[in-house]
Order: sequence, then structure tokens, then C-alpha cells
Amino acid sequence: MKITAVLNRDGGTFRTTDMQAYCASAVKAFAAKGHDLDCAVVGGDEVVSALEQASTSGADALVAGGGDGTISAAAGIAWRTGLPLGVVPAGTMNLFARSLKLPLDIWKVLDTLADVQVQSVDIATANGRPYVHQFSAGLHARMVRMRNSMNFASKLGKMRASTNAAFGVMLDPPRFEVIFDIDGDGRSDERPVSAISVSNNPLGNNALFFADDLTTGKLGVYLADPLEPTGVFSLAFDIMRGRFTDNQAVTATTANVLRLHFPKHRQGAACVLDGELLRMPRDVEIKIHAGELKVLVPAQTVSIPA
Repeated sequence: MKITAVLNRDGGTFRTTDMQAYCASAVKAFAAKGHDLDCAVVGGDEVVSALEQASTSGADALVAGGGDGTISAAAGIAWRTGLPLGVVPAGTMNLFARSLKLPLDIWKVLDTLADVQVQSVDIATANGRPYVHQFSAGLHARMVRMRNSMNFASKLGKMRASTNAAFGVMLDPPRFEVIFDIDGDGRSDERPVSAISVSNNPLGNNALFFADDLTTGKLGVYLADPLEPTGVFSLAFDIMRGRFTDNQAVTATTANVLRLHFPKHRQGAACVLDGELLRMPRDVEIKIHAGELKVLVPAQTVSIPA
């Protein structure tokens, strides 16, 4: 099998890794399983073009290494081209890798990926843009904007910046109006909220906000009522103990298609898509695409039909 790996040298763990040695180990691990691996190490601003080029080079599968942003971009390209995607978790949170139950050690994961066990999982889109983790607005978007305004040059520095931003948001939580329609049933609901999160599959009971199962064929939809600082603290506590849906301010449901309209849309309003801060559209349509993304997973997680 011919496989192309694109590794983001600016992503988290790779910043302090001997990338020449890592590529040599990757080539050796895949060759031991009978595969031909071509390994490319690129900067963060070259990742997308390198992945797009790899997807049209005749490769049978792609492997992407980096943080959640890199993996999200790679998943979108793999989805559009129909190529299986292998994930090397070299970022801070590595949420998609956690959902796929991959080893989080960048060296150990090579043997897992080299086994080339392919499984079909779900992927979501927001206004046609693919994502593998979540779309969010409100609390999370404000926190990411505050974090991005801070200076950090390492994985630890990013974690510190995120903590400081979380405290800043806690003292000044947002409030905005949203009209939402679930599955196009003709009934819409309008309500004020402090946060919206729409995940690719319902989130599990964990503190990191990732899905335990990527094959349910459903979006996870979560709305938080308007919150005061004490309410944000309570929600943060429930998130840390992995029980955020128990919070009285949170409404949780599932959907195949979710349409959001922001009637008091402000210029400069932001949303987050798989960790990337984007300008918020006035209208957002989010869809689940069940079983349309092929991924490389540990052998024991592959579903075997009865």
C-alpha cells in the first residue's frame, strides 16, 4: 500500500522532536507491514497545500501529524477524496485521536497506523466546511479569542494561556440570541444563550469534550442558558468532572441537521470550528455525514458486521 504522511513541524510535540529521526522510524514501521511510506515535514502554513498535493499523487491513504487544526484540515481533504486517513496526535488536546482510541504517544502510534485497519466514521459540516470535533459560539469562542491575543510559544504556554482566558471569560460571560431549527421539522425555537456547541457525534462523559463513538450518525447539540459569573464557574466545575450535561443551565439533544440563525448578529462576532477562530455567519447550517470518512484505527476497534 502506498501511503503519504504530511507532518506539521510547528505542531505541539513535533516542535521538540527530531523530525528526521521520526520520519525514519515511520518509514521503518510501515515497511515492516509491507507498505511504502513517503514522509513530508512541512511548516504550518504549508500543511493544507501539501495534503492536497498528496491526495492527488496516487497515494492509497494519507497520514497527517499535528494538532487538532492540522487533523481537521486533513480530514476534510480525506473526506472529499475518499482516502483513508491516519492520525499522528502531536497537538495539545488531540481530541479526534482520543475519539479514535489511538495511542497518544507519537512513536507508539506508528505501529498502530501501520497495521492499516480501516473504519468508516462520521464527519460534520458547517455551511459546507467539514469538521471532526465541534462548532461552538459564545463562551468557547470568546475564550479562544482571548487566548489567541496572548503570547505563547510552547504546548505548556498554550495551556497556561487557555487557563487565563477561561478565567477572563468567567468574569464576563457573553449573552446572545439564537433561533434554531432541528432536522427541518418546520418548528423553530428562539432563546437567549451564553454558549452553543454542536459536536460531531454526542460528547462523552469526559472533561476534554470529545466523543466516545464516532459512528452514531448524530450531531450532539448543546446550549447553555445565559450565565452570570457564578453560573460559568458551576459549568466549568461540571465540565472538569465530566458531567457537564448534568448542569441545570445546559440543554442537550441530537440532530441530523441543525440550522442556526442569529437575529442580532454583530459585525465581528466569532465562532470556533475545530479550534480555529472564524467570523460568525448570520446563518449556519450544520449537517452530519454518517460513515463518510475513512480512518485508520486500532485493530480491536474495527466494527465487524454480524
